Amino acid sequence: MPTTYDRLPLGALRVFEAVATRLSFSAAADSLNVTPAAVSQQIKSLEGYIQVPLFRRNGRRVEITDEGLELLPAVRAGLEQLESALQQIKHHRRAGPLQISMLSSFLQIWLLPRIRSFRRKYPNIELRFHTSRELVDFSRSNNHVAIRFGHGNYPNLHCEKLLDDWLVPVASPDLIKQYGMIERGTKLGKFPLLESGDEPWSVWSQTGEEAAWLSRAPSIEDSAGLLTAAEEGLGYVLARWTLVTRALHKGTLRLAGRGALPYGSAYYFVCPKNFLTLPKVAQFREWLVAAAREFPGPGAPSAR
Repeated sequence: MPTTYDRLPLGALRVFEAVATRLSFSAAADSLNVTPAAVSQQIKSLEGYIQVPLFRRNGRRVEITDEGLELLPAVRAGLEQLESALQQIKHHRRAGPLQISMLSSFLQIWLLPRIRSFRRKYPNIELRFHTSRELVDFSRSNNHVAIRFGHGNYPNLHCEKLLDDWLVPVASPDLIKQYGMIERGTKLGKFPLLESGDEPWSVWSQTGEEAAWLSRAPSIEDSAGLLTAAEEGLGYVLARWTLVTRALHKGTLRLAGRGALPYGSAYYFVCPKNFLTLPKVAQFREWLVAAAREFPGPGAPSAR
């Protein structure tokens, strides 16, 4: 039986949204990988369908009409809903890899050394890792799961804390022999320090000191790179406990001060609530939660 959707110009609505977003026929054509003439034809077709003008063309300038502004929110909402529904169906395939997004440092230093046990337990699940600091839009990406370092405020998603974290000072053994330990409240001027914007030394010193550290090196925002620099003896680092324990066990770094500062952020397992029913998501979550539970904090006997 014919429906009211049979003549609905869905392709033209997608083109309309692209032009309205960019206010340019050529830019919309580039984004859609079609010609400007094809974009113009689709807009004419849509204007003919609703019998109102949607854009005013003034030379190279394109302005959206009042009618176009009225239509735009509904078109965007409809396209968002369609995209979300398509992604949901795509994600719910039992076949295909499990797509996981996380910070590069967490993948390299914490997860990969443990992933062999997951592969032994679930050899048929293919894992595909993506590294990014950006939040995941599950409706617009292939990701099933994200592991995020933050405060747990991820609305409308399943959000489960995995790991707390702490800050500890570390350095290479040779550097500690040369400069000594950095205890809480110590003035920092005599120490060669490496620093990132996320872990500033001022939170450890508690002295309000703002003088330049000795032989200050460039700030390194990548946590894995920061620890590599510390292992090379380039300076002391105020490091996250979750990322430094492996180097402490290997002996390439040592604790350079007593105590640990609780970090305001933690690691969270995040995914759409309905993805939890996917076997590959459920099995990865179960394994990851168990691995996180076994990870010792800085006060645990096994951590020393």
